[in-house]
Amino acid sequence: MNIAQPPRRRTSVAVAVAFVLALLLSACGQAAPAAGPNGEPILPGARANSHVLDRVGPQAPTLVEFVDLECESCGAMYPVVEELRQHYAGKINFVVRYFPLGGHFNSMNAALAVEAAAQQGRMEDMIGKLFENQTKWGEKKVSEAALFRSYAQELGLDLNAYDSAIASPATKARIEEDSNDGKKMGVTGTPTFFLNGKKLELRRLTDLTDPIDKAIASGTTR
Repeated sequence: MNIAQPPRRRTSVAVAVAFVLALLLSACGQAAPAAGPNGEPILPGARANSHVLDRVGPQAPTLVEFVDLECESCGAMYPVVEELRQHYAGKINFVVRYFPLGGHFNSMNAALAVEAAAQQGRMEDMIGKLFENQTKWGEKKVSEAALFRSYAQELGLDLNAYDSAIASPATKARIEEDSNDGKKMGVTGTPTFFLNGKKLELRRLTDLTDPIDKAIASGTTR
């Protein structure tokens, strides 16, 4: 893939710079497919209830990202991922999964905010809010739950439903499912990407794009 080709050169240069920044920051550390409850196939590296932001179908490659919303590297990768989603639109499935790290005071609070927004169909909007404002709340040692609630209000969410979701043990359990799966799959830091269930080791942008291009060209989905 050549994301630097016109007419998107300026955007692609910004994406490449963001990717380098993410690497400099380093990752934050610490058979037919089965069908889900809606009859949709469970994609590799995902659960039946995983958040599929871009769904093409089981015939397409699946990219899964494990993310910690407080992780600076995840924040740096956010515009890169958004650009890649546009580039590969209609060609790959994209799944986002939670992996809040214990060393980040507000990572679970942020994940709860995203999951509560997801229950109202606004997951991507909340993710954008959190990453775009990460410098305002990241690395703090006090709860930023009230700030996240203000983002929910700005997005026009039903705040009663939002508050109920935040307080529900089921919401936290949903996040912990992802985290536990990630640990079993070998995730130790974020962001971590899997293509068709296989962990990708990233040193440069092509370590992400080349495997995707090859999977698309070969029709590989597992």
